[in-house]
Amino acid sequence: MLKNHGARVAVLMSGGVDSSVAAALLKKQGYNVTGFFMILNKSEKAKEAQSSAQKIAQFLNIPFYALDLSSLFQKKIIDYLVAGYKSGRTPNPCIVCNKEIKFGAMLEKALSFDFDYVATGHYVKLKAKSEKRKVDHSQLFKAYDTKKDQSYFLYTLTQEKLKHLLFPIGDYTKQEVRLIAKKVGLSVYNRKESQDICFLGGEKMIDFLKKKIKSRAGKIMDINTKKELGCHQGLPFYTLGQRQGIGVGGTGPYYVVWIDSKRNILWVSKDHNDPKIIGKELIVKNVNWVAGKEPKLPLKCKVKIRYNQKLADAMIKKVEQGIYKIFFVKSQRAITRGQSAVFYSDEELLGGGIIKGY
Repeated sequence: MLKNHGARVAVLMSGGVDSSVAAALLKKQGYNVTGFFMILNKSEKAKEAQSSAQKIAQFLNIPFYALDLSSLFQKKIIDYLVAGYKSGRTPNPCIVCNKEIKFGAMLEKALSFDFDYVATGHYVKLKAKSEKRKVDHSQLFKAYDTKKDQSYFLYTLTQEKLKHLLFPIGDYTKQEVRLIAKKVGLSVYNRKESQDICFLGGEKMIDFLKKKIKSRAGKIMDINTKKELGCHQGLPFYTLGQRQGIGVGGTGPYYVVWIDSKRNILWVSKDHNDPKIIGKELIVKNVNWVAGKEPKLPLKCKVKIRYNQKLADAMIKKVEQGIYKIFFVKSQRAITRGQSAVFYSDEELLGGGIIKGY
């Protein structure tokens, strides 16, 4: 008799290989699996994804439902994103979506439907609290496949939520997930991965924002020579460290080093590591500690200030309730307000917060 027989799991299915394999693995392990697709927008790409997810569910012979969360997604994600760019911040919509939608509204709905767990195809490891390990709380760790690890996006998870979550593919590499999908007979085993933010549907962020934000064009200036290089399309459409899409050709490449809101000037530099965007300190707010309690401070740990960045040695000190200051051993490039600073101890995800300033 399978040990997980009877436990009800709502698997969030996107139509891709990762969530499909997550559902297949859980069914094989004896869980009572139901597939759910979250309708976040009404685009053709979303409709195609829903159709793919439904076909996978039919193939796996599991129930399938689609829930329309598009209004909530608009309010919690799109409106938040636009407001952030308007105010000069660069939000991370995936982190907010995990907090407010997948492991917020969707988790609440699943529990109200009497499901025991919600599962996703995230690449992350979850270890429940255990007397054998003498650990009094659930822990999140980087995925076995470090190239695919998505723990950075999950630092807002709490102990109350973690006890209802499953991440079935955290111990597999992407290649192994594809092989499992092929062996099971899933048609999506070789589907190409999408690198787009889901609601963009292939559209560039700047084009998306132009439809949402009214802004003034202004000068693009070289911060070292003080020469005018061109005209920007509106400061909300740029972010620190940006290289692509600035609109200055010929003598580049140039990098955004200062967004001067007072004078409506976009300052750029040819120097990738211009002193203007290099810093050793930052302040974070809205900090969440995954363990459910603040560790002993000051704390030496590893920190990354964007998803694709390498971990950096740092010290965390508390400023006031919910506000912390991070001191890096080595200077960091393009510390950006609105992005997240995420904390690690070796492979374990400790928590994180929103970058307030530097």
